Amino acid sequence: MLHRDAVRKRGRQVIAVIEDLGLFLILICTVVAIGQEVWHMIRLHEVQLSDLLLLFIFLEVITMVEYYWRLGKLPVRIPMYIAMVALARFLILDTADAHNLHALYITGAILILAFAVFVVRFGHLKYPYEDHDGSTDY
Repeated sequence: MLHRDAVRKRGRQVIAVIEDLGLFLILICTVVAIGQEVWHMIRLHEVQLSDLLLLFIFLEVITMVEYYWRLGKLPVRIPMYIAMVALARFLILDTADAHNLHALYITGAILILAFAVFVVRFGHLKYPYEDHDGSTDY
């Protein structure tokens, strides 16, 4: 039994290292993408709303990495925020020539995500759950 526990402990350590390497790679790639976007704006001598929304998405990804490193878990709300901003950016960029119904579908998806964020947040505040160590998570 002692050998099995040692293998599990080593396995958890390996997984933690892989997670950290993956998060570090995501962080570096996001910083590079921010630099590329800023360079693009400088070259064009122009900043558009779509550029700002893209930078906001990048910052949310960095926040997601930081949150995971700090707490060891990721709330489902952060990817929902990213999805909402990405859909808003898509709505601004790609629906000028699209059918009005297409824009309505995207707007509906944003509203559904906003409602889902509200429900998740309300659920965490109203019905907190205990973590493995006995602490309450909000």
